[in-house]
Amino acid sequence: MSLTNLEELTAIALFGIGFTLLLLDRNLIKKILGFSMTDSGIYLFLAARGYVAGRTAPIVTEGVQAVEAYVNPIPAGLVLTGIVVSVASTAVMLALTFRLYRSYHTLNLDEITNLAGKEAD
Repeated sequence: MSLTNLEELTAIALFGIGFTLLLLDRNLIKKILGFSMTDSGIYLFLAARGYVAGRTAPIVTEGVQAVEAYVNPIPAGLVLTGIVVSVASTAVMLALTFRLYRSYHTLNLDEITNLAGKEAD
C-alpha cells in the first residue's frame, strides 16, 4: 500500500484530533493542547503543500534564475510567522489558565463557570 499524500493525511488527522479536543474537552490544559495540535496540523499541511520535489531554496546560485528551479518561499514564511504567533498565544493561554487555577483550584471549565457565577451573586 502506497500513500502518496502521507503528510497531508497526517496534517488532517492532527487538525481533527486537536479540534475535537478543543471543542469537547472541559479541561483547560487539554483545550490548550488541542489548540496547539490544530495549529501544528495547519502548519504541516502548509509546509507539505509548499514543498515541490526537485526544487531548491530560492537562493540564486550558479546563475540559475528560472522560477521553475526554486520552491515558493511564501508558505515557509507563513508557517514561521504562524509558529511565532502560536507560541505567544499558547504562553498567554497558559498564564491565564495558571491564574484561573490559583483562583478556583480547578481546571474544569464547567466548575470555573459555576464558581464564578456564585461569586457574582
